Amino acid sequence: MLTHGAIAVDIQNDQTSRQSGSPITVAAGSAGNNENVLPTVSVKANRDADPKAENGYQAKRASVASRSDAALIDVPQAVTVVTSQFIQDRQPSSLAESLDTVSGVRMGNTLGGTLDAIIKRGFGDNRDNSMLRDGMLSVQPRNFTPTTERVEVLKGPSSMLYGSMDPGGVINVISKKPLLETQRSVTVSGSSYGGISEQVDLTGPIGDSGLAYRLIADHQRTNYWRNFGETTQSVVAPSLAWYGRDTTLSFAYEHMNYSVPIDRGTIIDPRTGNPVAVPKDRRFDEAYNVSAGRSDAVNLRFEHRLNQDWTLRGGYGFSRSYYNDWQARVLSVNYNTGVATRRVDSTQNGVQSAHTLTFNAEGKVQWGGIQHDIVGGVDYMRNYRVLADLYRGPSNTQFNIYNPVYGVLTPAGSKISPADSDQTDKLISRGIFLQDSIHLDSRWIVLAGLRYEYFNELTGKGRPFIVGSQVAAGRTTPRAGLVYKLAPDWSMYASYSESFKPNTSIATPIGTLPPELAKGYEIGSKLETEQLTATVAVFDIQKRNIQTTETIGGINYTRNAGKARSRGLELDASGRITRDLSLVGSYAYTEARYADDPKLAGNPLPNTPKHAASLYLTRDFGVSRVGPVEGRVRAGVGARVFSSLPVGDGTGKVYHLPYGRVMDAFMSWNTLIEGQAIDWQLNVKNLFDSTYYTSSCCSGTPFVSIGAAREVTLSAKLNF
Repeated sequence: MLTHGAIAVDIQNDQTSRQSGSPITVAAGSAGNNENVLPTVSVKANRDADPKAENGYQAKRASVASRSDAALIDVPQAVTVVTSQFIQDRQPSSLAESLDTVSGVRMGNTLGGTLDAIIKRGFGDNRDNSMLRDGMLSVQPRNFTPTTERVEVLKGPSSMLYGSMDPGGVINVISKKPLLETQRSVTVSGSSYGGISEQVDLTGPIGDSGLAYRLIADHQRTNYWRNFGETTQSVVAPSLAWYGRDTTLSFAYEHMNYSVPIDRGTIIDPRTGNPVAVPKDRRFDEAYNVSAGRSDAVNLRFEHRLNQDWTLRGGYGFSRSYYNDWQARVLSVNYNTGVATRRVDSTQNGVQSAHTLTFNAEGKVQWGGIQHDIVGGVDYMRNYRVLADLYRGPSNTQFNIYNPVYGVLTPAGSKISPADSDQTDKLISRGIFLQDSIHLDSRWIVLAGLRYEYFNELTGKGRPFIVGSQVAAGRTTPRAGLVYKLAPDWSMYASYSESFKPNTSIATPIGTLPPELAKGYEIGSKLETEQLTATVAVFDIQKRNIQTTETIGGINYTRNAGKARSRGLELDASGRITRDLSLVGSYAYTEARYADDPKLAGNPLPNTPKHAASLYLTRDFGVSRVGPVEGRVRAGVGARVFSSLPVGDGTGKVYHLPYGRVMDAFMSWNTLIEGQAIDWQLNVKNLFDSTYYTSSCCSGTPFVSIGAAREVTLSAKLNF
């Protein structure tokens, strides 16, 4: 029990800051009454599985690391966790924003801001099978939703654990679970862009048999930060869980309706190598550049403890995305006159769905006096994507980027393009894996794992349908690692892992497309004290049979781009450095380049700066008084910087954008007003309104996404 004058504060879980979703109970003092006492402040981790998994900004466990309950310090691979408290403080609006303090992780080609796309150690795209929701493959376009509790990142090749994917790593978004303690809140927030959002979060027990529920409903409507556009999003997410003595059963459903601008950003002027000289909020498209759709996700899971050594886990996951869009697409620009050639494009009835089944067993076995931590299981995944009706309009040159007049180009006259319609990608895979962590003694751990995956994939397009590629093959991928504990809270490790991904193409392929294969080497060290977790890692990833798109005569072709190599140094640290001061910091040096390709050899991989760093500090100022009201005040400030972002045009020409620097700040005040517990929070993103660039896309005419302008948000959360 801490005392602050006449104020008593009881901190649970060794933490002085409020956890997301957990009410702080504070009493308002009356003016002139010196005897008023602020009652107990109860801070409880919003983690039903393990109360030691999170402590403010510090995480000690992550299921993505080994598909088991292993401590992060015992895993021979770099793992970073964005905790619920850090999400609550920073209030990110997208998955990429939630991860921009993780070393080696960047936003990729989001298709104009309509899809999640995360680059890990130089590798990845918007459909690379590396996105998980609660351990299951997700095809939702926007995975960071109001249901998100925290985000886990496993870096490096991970096909042994999760099947076919790029070698950069895996992103696992963990959802908020039903709790056996009643918590209810209503949140209202407003943005300086113009707009408001409302959220209800209700959870608690149903009876006294271990059954719990949760209901999260959220609606957002915000003006887009550029010169026109609006984002709307509605989410409804009910869930149930039953916590028995040895068995846990859970069901979760999430439905989202959304409408977001399709904004490909600005264009590079090849005369200067920089973005064209126009205001950063100026768009080159039209107000109908919108992607509107809905997504659904279902997650069924069970866990049963057979005895103190063995646990069975299994689940079924389903996710589905349906959308329609229209856009005025810029094809080319005369940079002297500013005249842009544009065309109306549209995708109607675009559908992607994924079914995932998984079953595994985790156990601890003693053989010959040596402990074996074993996890093994089977997985099934079916991932289908069909873009039914694709419209194309005639080219139009009535728009000038230096003196824009909007509304001239309309969708009228666009027609279905039979050759481009019915774009299809159907992937089915089945995998079996086994992994053993062998504790030779109290210091040495040897990890060995193997997976066999068999997959079928068919891609193509057109009316009549033309098969672009078809493959059926099997692949075995290993994982190996060694951990040495210099002390109980300090380990050294080394690892080797592989990944694969079938190479298939909707576009016309140039030559054969053998599967992409990668292998990764990593050495590092981890420190995990009661207050701080830190990891330093040196890695080398080599990938071959890379697939890339090349535009020839206005037509996109797919070809093999040979090899690529990414190597570098990463540092991540999170936790508390004093009783009241918390930090999240990172640094990454990444050298990622193509090799053995006639056009791209030596070019840097896209969207991967050589240097990137971030540091966020948060101070708990304790309880203070504002007029007659007392409450707990916390405030934080942070910055991230990154070096020049390379942008290629697909022909071998590379442009280098200016380095970026962004600063954010927040302040929260948790108190009671007229008997009601209210959490106030002020966030300022891009505090100095810096101009910076987040990613690039497209061969031929390189487009560059612009980081959002300064935004101020104010939220009030009523806990009742």
